[in-house]
Amino acid sequence: MPMPLHPFVLHRPDSAEEVIELRSALGEDAALYAGGTELLSAMKMGAISYEHLIDVKRVPGLREIFDQDGSVHIGATATHHEIENHPVVVDRLPSLAKLTHSVANVRVRVAGTIAGNLAFGEPHADPPALLMALGGTVVVQGAKGRRSMDIAEFCVGAYETGLREDELIVEVDVPIPPPGSVATYMKFQVLERPSVGVACLGEIHDGRFTSPPRLVIGAVDEVPRLVDAAAIDGADIQDEAGMGAVCDAASRAVDPTDDLSGSADYKRHLVGVLARRVLRKLAGEP
Repeated sequence: MPMPLHPFVLHRPDSAEEVIELRSALGEDAALYAGGTELLSAMKMGAISYEHLIDVKRVPGLREIFDQDGSVHIGATATHHEIENHPVVVDRLPSLAKLTHSVANVRVRVAGTIAGNLAFGEPHADPPALLMALGGTVVVQGAKGRRSMDIAEFCVGAYETGLREDELIVEVDVPIPPPGSVATYMKFQVLERPSVGVACLGEIHDGRFTSPPRLVIGAVDEVPRLVDAAAIDGADIQDEAGMGAVCDAASRAVDPTDDLSGSADYKRHLVGVLARRVLRKLAGEP
């Protein structure tokens, strides 16, 4: 049952440098705050507690979305609602626009941010799987400057990320898929969060991948899992044996556990079902 929030100090820095200084000074007693859809809910449930919250919504330059040098750059404090409706995302990354439209509910999408979603490290989340399939990177800034991490490096475990104690996410960079390739994401959900999500980026011609695909399974394991491309590259997905081999490889890539979303065996079955649907969609089937 939700409880009243414990008293905390709210800091409102005006620059990324001020955020870094506060993070360095306050350490584990502080958390970054933007939309607060994950953070405040966890605090109300008593799962976590902080003496300080650092509000990053007013930091200049963290909400911009633009394309440059072959990538779409999405500012850390851009909300899901802003991402799904931004013309650059709709035009360059339609799969991401569609995914963000399905995140949680409209209240969460209006307030929640892309950086908050990633930084919380929730295993049952939608964006990480597709971002990994698209080759996205998380750009962070700390006392030692900026650095980039791919999604596999950033998502290190359940509620754990590669973000250091003095760092904040400044943007998420997503390469624009090459001509001829198609990306898509599908999920299965019965509770508040997805039980399984499958994302893929690839180019299919005459039923076969023409280049190594990036098939990623999310929301079922502690972190998104990239399916071994060697196991599926060149597979004839118009052939039942070829399709079955791809789905089997996807199911083997994950290590689910039994929980309220279902048993581990049930989740592996769902992975195979969704992988089949994603591949059929990539191949242009209805």
